[in-house]
Amino acid sequence: MGRDLTKGPVIGTLIAFAVPMILGDLLQQCYNIADTLIVGQFLGTAALGAVGSAFSLMTFITSIILGLAMGSGTVFSMRFGQRDTVGLKEAILASFVLIMSFTIVLDILAFALIDTIITLLNTPSEMVSMMHDYLFYIFIGLFAIFMYNFFASLLRSLGNSIMPLVFLAISAVLNIILDLYFVACLNMGVAGAAIATVIAQYVSGIGIAGYALWCYPDLFHTKGIGFKFRCLKEIANFSFLTCLQQSIMNLGILMVQGLVNSFGATVMASFAAGVKIDAFAYLPVQDLGNAFSIFISQNYGARKIDRIKKGIRTALVITIVFGVTTSILVNFFAYDLLHLFSDVPAVIDCGREYLLIEGSFYALIGVLFLLYGLYRAVCMPMMSVVLTVLSLGTRVVLAYILADMIGVVGIFWSVPIGWILADLFGMIFYFSRARRKILI
Repeated sequence: MGRDLTKGPVIGTLIAFAVPMILGDLLQQCYNIADTLIVGQFLGTAALGAVGSAFSLMTFITSIILGLAMGSGTVFSMRFGQRDTVGLKEAILASFVLIMSFTIVLDILAFALIDTIITLLNTPSEMVSMMHDYLFYIFIGLFAIFMYNFFASLLRSLGNSIMPLVFLAISAVLNIILDLYFVACLNMGVAGAAIATVIAQYVSGIGIAGYALWCYPDLFHTKGIGFKFRCLKEIANFSFLTCLQQSIMNLGILMVQGLVNSFGATVMASFAAGVKIDAFAYLPVQDLGNAFSIFISQNYGARKIDRIKKGIRTALVITIVFGVTTSILVNFFAYDLLHLFSDVPAVIDCGREYLLIEGSFYALIGVLFLLYGLYRAVCMPMMSVVLTVLSLGTRVVLAYILADMIGVVGIFWSVPIGWILADLFGMIFYFSRARRKILI
């Protein structure tokens, strides 16, 4: 059920592969969207702010696991493109051991530092208890996040983007049902929302692991393969740099969340709702960037240079058109979208201001995701890290400077400015140095 991305018409192949990934991650967003909607409507503004702040933290922690899995997926894709079955098996074994070990360490640290983290986020006193309850249960789901992302990256690297979507669809529906039951019916508060999410995550994690083992048994037969430290080193190189890129990106967001929290519960709730809508809106271009990266990886491994050139042009056009269209829709429906999360006028007004500023520039972050994917796919993952540092570093510094000068709106403007600078640097580097290395 895989797809060979080195054959067939470029635009059709890329879109057919990307669409299930986009739909899958839109469903992934439903985990936290459901939490936020239900918590906001049934438990009030303070609970909405607590869950929204916890979302930023969990995005950062999850990004570590996701980055490791994405880096491994690049190696899987190249081995698949090279038709190197033995090398692919070695990479799978090394990657599984590496990511599982990091997940265990990460989970231990998360539980040990939970109170310290809440303090560092400048959490208002009335939200501390709720945020602690929510995070305690969410941290239990980290191993499920590892299982899903590892096996999803493996399947996608083989060209199978359908089954990750199927398991996410099942778990997303389950999450919404359990959210309503635990929060609205059993009155379990924010802890109920967290428990619902964790149960749904384990359904998708265990389900996709079982599917991969059942349908691709040959890839997990390690007789005669053994654990190769050479392979571990290669996997670690890609995985750590991709992990660093993802972590820096989300650490910057977490630092901005701490600044937002200092403005109080209303701004926290507005930001929580705005970020959810924001992430949902540009998620398709983020996933197109990931699909594009796998496409480029397979063709780079197979040395299909013409397909790489066509893939770059095709992905760029799709990203810009989609980004501009999404910006128009989000600006037009900003009030209605925010009204789904809260009925408080002050929350809606602040959230609308956020969306009208950041939501006008989705094409910029779409191009940035393509640059991340391209450099990761052609064995230049450090460049993705550089672009992330430039984008998020600018955002964090400007957020603190502008917030002091013009208030919370300064935080909102810092985001597109960071995207612009990173896009310019990434494209200048591509045309001045990287293009010749990639297309020879």
